Amino acid sequence: MRKQVWTILGSSLERSIFAVALCSALLATIYWLAQPQRRVGAQTAPARSPLGVTSSTQNAHQIAILHWYNANLTTQFTTGTAPYGVAFDGENMWITNMNSNNVIKLRPSDGVVLGTFAVGTNPIAVAFDGANIWVANINSHNVTKLKASTGAVLGTFNVGTLPDALAFDGTNIWVANNGSGNVTKLKASTGAVLGTFTAGTFPSGIVFDGTNLWVENNGSANVMKMSPSGAILGTFPVGTSPTGIAFDGANIWVGNYGSNNVSKLSLAGATLGTFPAGGGPNAVAYDGANIWVADFNGGTVTKLSASTGATLGTFTVGKEPAGVAFDGADIWVTNFGGTTVSKL
Repeated sequence: MRKQVWTILGSSLERSIFAVALCSALLATIYWLAQPQRRVGAQTAPARSPLGVTSSTQNAHQIAILHWYNANLTTQFTTGTAPYGVAFDGENMWITNMNSNNVIKLRPSDGVVLGTFAVGTNPIAVAFDGANIWVANINSHNVTKLKASTGAVLGTFNVGTLPDALAFDGTNIWVANNGSGNVTKLKASTGAVLGTFTAGTFPSGIVFDGTNLWVENNGSANVMKMSPSGAILGTFPVGTSPTGIAFDGANIWVGNYGSNNVSKLSLAGATLGTFPAGGGPNAVAYDGANIWVADFNGGTVTKLSASTGATLGTFTVGKEPAGVAFDGADIWVTNFGGTTVSKL
């Protein structure tokens, strides 16, 4: 009986040992197979970033789980030389390359350049009128109108000296002329000049609030509220060397390049707050909830709450970020000191 018990126990023990050995072998095999897979994943992750990417860096303020997603990146795409102005036409991004004397049309999803179109000398600003692209050429003192769908040039129109910024009011194009201290009103359909109106010193920005125009005067440290007929409705102080301006649906935001902050004004012109940004705020954009500021001297963009002005984040982009725009999903920043545009 004792021998039979030992035989049974021996048989069970052998089976247990065999099972343990088999499991160990399977686990070892699975582990071994997993190692090359992880190495392959690590090597090929950058290849899954968008086509045309110059570089990508992890963005800690966005979320990615286990895999490389475009959503957790600050990605840079190659443009022309000294990119400055940027606008969204509802489908594609348009970027002015100041030192290349052209504009590019770029597909937001993957950064593919859909076209490169020659314009005037040193294009600095760009705007969309619902069908066409308008480009301010600062050193040829004119604006170029292109068909958004094809890039075909529809006209070139003389304005004031050193046109620096553009706005569309639903019918007309408004041009801030930095060198001549005025703004030009053009009929968007034909390019005909409808008026030239005196502004402050070195107007460098302009935005439409749905009723009136707001003109930013870089040399006067103020903004002017102007009616569509060109009448001055008010002049309001802001910070030093105001450069970027945006409308959030209720208020006006002004980037003060010289004082490293942004001003928030009501439509009545009252100052609602002054909030710190990075070095040299040069452009401002609204994303539906937040204000984004391109910090030219800091190589960053600052994200502010539109409701409170609180800083929600500071993000590294390229050298000398000059322009900023929202495409409905992502923020685009032109890096004037290089040849790239950043997508956040």
